[in-house]
Formats: sequence, structure tokens, C-alpha cells
Amino acid sequence: MSDNGAGDLSGRPLTRLDGAVAVATESSSQISAAGAYRPARADASRPVVAVDAMGGDHAPKAIVDGAIAAHRQWGVRVVLVGRPGQVRPLLAARGMLGEIRLVAAEDSVAMADGALSSWRRPRSSIAVACQLVHLGQATAVVSAGSTGAVVSLARLRLRNLPGVLRPGIAVALPTRPTPTVLIDAGAIADPKPEMLAQFAQLGSAYAEVAFGVTNPSVGLLSIGAEPGKGNKLARRTYELLSAEPQHGAAPIKFAGNVEGTDLLSGKVDVIVADGFTGNVALKTLEATAAFTSGQFRSALGASRQTRIGAMLQRKELAKLRGRFDPETYGGAALLGLEGTVVIAHGASTERGAAAACRLAADLARGRTTDRIRERLGPHRQGHFLRRT
Repeated sequence: MSDNGAGDLSGRPLTRLDGAVAVATESSSQISAAGAYRPARADASRPVVAVDAMGGDHAPKAIVDGAIAAHRQWGVRVVLVGRPGQVRPLLAARGMLGEIRLVAAEDSVAMADGALSSWRRPRSSIAVACQLVHLGQATAVVSAGSTGAVVSLARLRLRNLPGVLRPGIAVALPTRPTPTVLIDAGAIADPKPEMLAQFAQLGSAYAEVAFGVTNPSVGLLSIGAEPGKGNKLARRTYELLSAEPQHGAAPIKFAGNVEGTDLLSGKVDVIVADGFTGNVALKTLEATAAFTSGQFRSALGASRQTRIGAMLQRKELAKLRGRFDPETYGGAALLGLEGTVVIAHGASTERGAAAACRLAADLARGRTTDRIRERLGPHRQGHFLRRT
């Protein structure tokens, strides 16, 4: 590595004077008179996805293979972040050295690590990937690592959008004709009503950008459809969602309360829930889908007639399996930050990692953060200015 701290496209890390990791671009690496590295900012029209190669149950091979697949199939521009000793041979085996950049991160966050332990790993692959977005050298982050660690480090390295109280995790539920957005699926277990009301705006922006829904309808997950049902949090959130928007925020098409039986009914486009309830609901749906799929396969193989019937219907059965496969949708989006963050399933295979990279690129290209800004309206400064 040269004295000025810059590296090259072969995967050697680049370091600024403040110790932050950087990635070289083909034509715009510049060194100022003071010696600080000044990378070019990524263009949202051609997003660059920083992929945490070390996160996930099947990392790094499945993640690297997925990033390569996304690059080859859909032209997604990716930067892999991880241990060069493990990642570079995988790239070489696929003939992708020089085609996909590699940024060194010798540390990683284990799947069992939570938010607090991840803070003690500032040089982990997740942290470095988020730092690339912070520096403007990438537009989005993809990680199949610990959800708690991803949320924690993303919030630490990427600031909230102006006016956003807390970011929320949005997932796509396999409803028809378009998927239903569930938010929050685990970012904050004990939110305030104002946060839930804001999640309606974040989820609506996601439905507009990701699924092309015009004027999305919003439901509040509760224990009954009547306005008075639910705990204090649900009742107060209902009041906020029913009120007129303030401070120039976009109007919310609030459809009232929805119940657990409505999660897959397609009754609304966005379902708002606190992170605890949303995560339990999501895991319950995933487990139910896996159980049903196993029972269905067992029934189809019970006799010669059912096996023949399954062969005749294999195309439709494949479509059904794809609809309920979490990897089809690429993962969950952490909304409300100044940068796109996609949390892939921890058990992601090559297919799931590729879908996550594609989702991140599509969300960045669709300027999801800009749409959230528009929906929230002008931000009023409080008495205490945020530190920049």
C-alpha cells in the first residue's frame, strides 16, 4: 500500500486520515493537498451495493456466489466486504477477480451477537459496508448477518433521515396481486405511538417504490377491527393515523385496524405493527409455511396417483413454492436511514443473496429515501440541533 493510504481495484483496503475504509473507483480517486483521500460519490442512477460477505449461516461462499449472480444476471454493481483470504479465492474460482471489488474487513459479527456486542467490532464487515455508504462510495448495504447487529451498526454509521424518529424493518408478505408490506418486523420492540404512525409513511413509500402501488392503504395490526380494540399503544396509534397529517406530511390512506387473519389476505397494502408483534407474526408465518410445505410434500408422495398428479402440476406447484419462499423477495429493508439497507435472511443461499442485491439496487435506483423525505414533508428543527 502506498504512503498516501490509497489502494487499488485488486481488493486492498484504502484508508483515509481518519481511519475510515474507502474503495477506489476507476477514474476519480483524488488525494487533496492535505493528503486526505477523497473518493467519488456513488451515483443513485447506477447504484453500488456493498455486500457483507461474512454475514449469514452459509457465508462467505453463498453470499459471494449470490453477489456474482446478481452482477451477471442483472448487472448489479457490487463491492464485497470481508476477509480477503476467504473471499478472494471464491472470486478467483468464478473468474471474477478484477470484475468485482473487494474491501478488506478482517473482523466479522457472529450470528449470535446482538446490538451491544456489535459496537465493539468497528472493523467488522457489516460496519465497513455501512461506512462505504456513509462515505458515498456505495449506495446500499446488503447483509445476511445478525439482524440486531445490522440495525445497530447501520444506525451508528448512517444517520436517520431528517424527521425520522426511528428506522423500521419492512418485509414483503406474499399476498396478491401485490405483496403486503409489514413494518416493523423487529427493529424496535417498544416504540412510541408517534413512531408507529411514522412507520405508516415509511411503509407507504416502500410499497410505492418496490411494488408500484399508488396511494397505498394502511392497516394497524391489533386484536380486533374496532377502533377501540388493542392496548394503549394501538389505541393511541389509531388516533394518530386517523388524524390529518401535520407539517406538510403526505396523507395516509388509513383503513383502520387489521387482525392476524388479515396478514395474507391482501386487505391492505401496508400493515403497521410494533417490532415485537411484527417479528412474532413474521416468524409464525414462516414456520407455518414451512410446516405446510412439508406436509404437502409428504401428501404428494403418499401414493403413485398423487405423485403423478404432482408431476402434472409441477409448474404451478413451483410458482406456489416461490411465492412463499422468503428468498424470493430478497430480504427486509431497513427504512428511515440516509442510505439503503437490506437485511437478507440468515439462512440465505446463493439465490437469496442474489435477490437481496437486486432488491437493494432497485430500492436505491428508485430513490426510496427521497420518497420517504417527500412523504414526511419539511422537517422542523427542534431546540437542539443534530450534530453533523
